[in-house]
Amino acid sequence: MKCLLLAATLVLSPFFLLAENWSNWRGPAHNNSSPEKGIPEKFSKTENVKWTTELPGASAATPVIWGDKVFVTAAEKTAGKQFALCLDRQSGKELWRAQISDFVSDGQGSNSCSPSPVTDGKLVVFFFGTGDLVAFDFAGKKLWDRNIGPFAFLWTFSTSPLLHDGRLVMQVLQRDTAVSGRGKPTGNESFLMSLDPVSGKDQWRQVRSSNAKSESLEAFSTPVPFTHNGRKEFVIVGGDCITGHEPTTGRELWRWGTWNPTQIGHWRLVPSPTIGAGVILACGPKGAPVYAVKAGGTGNLNNQSLAWQSHVQNTEDAATTAPSPNDKDLTTDVPTPLFYEGKFYVLNGTKKKLLCVNPADGKVIWSGDLGGKSVFQCSPTAADGKIYMMNFDGDVSVVKAGGTEFKLLNSANFKDDGDGTRLRSSVAISQGNLYVRTGTKLFCLGK
Repeated sequence: MKCLLLAATLVLSPFFLLAENWSNWRGPAHNNSSPEKGIPEKFSKTENVKWTTELPGASAATPVIWGDKVFVTAAEKTAGKQFALCLDRQSGKELWRAQISDFVSDGQGSNSCSPSPVTDGKLVVFFFGTGDLVAFDFAGKKLWDRNIGPFAFLWTFSTSPLLHDGRLVMQVLQRDTAVSGRGKPTGNESFLMSLDPVSGKDQWRQVRSSNAKSESLEAFSTPVPFTHNGRKEFVIVGGDCITGHEPTTGRELWRWGTWNPTQIGHWRLVPSPTIGAGVILACGPKGAPVYAVKAGGTGNLNNQSLAWQSHVQNTEDAATTAPSPNDKDLTTDVPTPLFYEGKFYVLNGTKKKLLCVNPADGKVIWSGDLGGKSVFQCSPTAADGKIYMMNFDGDVSVVKAGGTEFKLLNSANFKDDGDGTRLRSSVAISQGNLYVRTGTKLFCLGK
């Protein structure tokens, strides 16, 4: 009888009903959010810490979690090697690690371990800026590996793989000519490709054209799966435009652009698309506006297809027919926006501000200062009515989601003592816990 009562308790418990995996760096809905409840609000290096695990070295990747497995990457500076690692979710114990290859760095605080892994619960795929793409089963057996480089990027290339509906999707939006000795000297194409995740073999490869120039051809964003009115697509952004692609062939369905009408040559693009409430956000870099493209378009779209843009930046922007809230703080150079419970949340990492935005018209509902001395280059994540984000110095801020006013609930520092790594990882949320990745440690936080 006691066993039956215990089983009933486990089945009916809200925690068990809402426990969710974090299978990719943007979470189960690919919008930086999770439906989980019971996530801690108050924590520090010593409060509500379930475990802490030492890692071989730095990475900007976000951990991914499935069941009782946690997958992370690390660059070991002394050995000059990059690793794929699997940890036990309950204890943080290292279960296995695989040495992939030598890592590379651009000298600006990032390295080739920056892409986040992805899993479907059967296998896990790691990608590195060196071009190494490797799949393992959960026991650590290598299933296949290949290199899809070289790449023509000024900075260390980083895009995270997408695993969706039996397809492993990779996006490479790069320069058309070699730069700093990187890339093919004969020329380089930007492309979207789909692979069989079990074998690693190509399913299709689609060239993705662009009128952008020089560094503005470079994108560090990640594809997003999306279904609207029954039409499935992959949405990608970079090269001064945003496009939707048919999943079975990669064929381009629609295109909107540009946020760069004067073809500025140094506008690399970092934020990924964020989709919610019938609009798709494309964030221009370096103070450029946020643009909301209406979902469901076909062919080459003009500005009539914009629901709104955040502000007018120059004369060409002023020609748009879309409504503009004209809030110049509503911009993001690196962080990808969050969509959670009917609202967009845009992290202006340079100004250290978080803004809550109405999807219908782009109006800012509230804006708040996060404080601290350093900028944010992580992306905000959310669950249980709370938003989490970490700055370069390891200050993890907790903000109340929704409402009509900004409310900072907690701030705690997780910086590694003596480690000068700029922290860029997003906070992962799974199984009632938060996962905070610093330069040399992974913290599991929970009540």
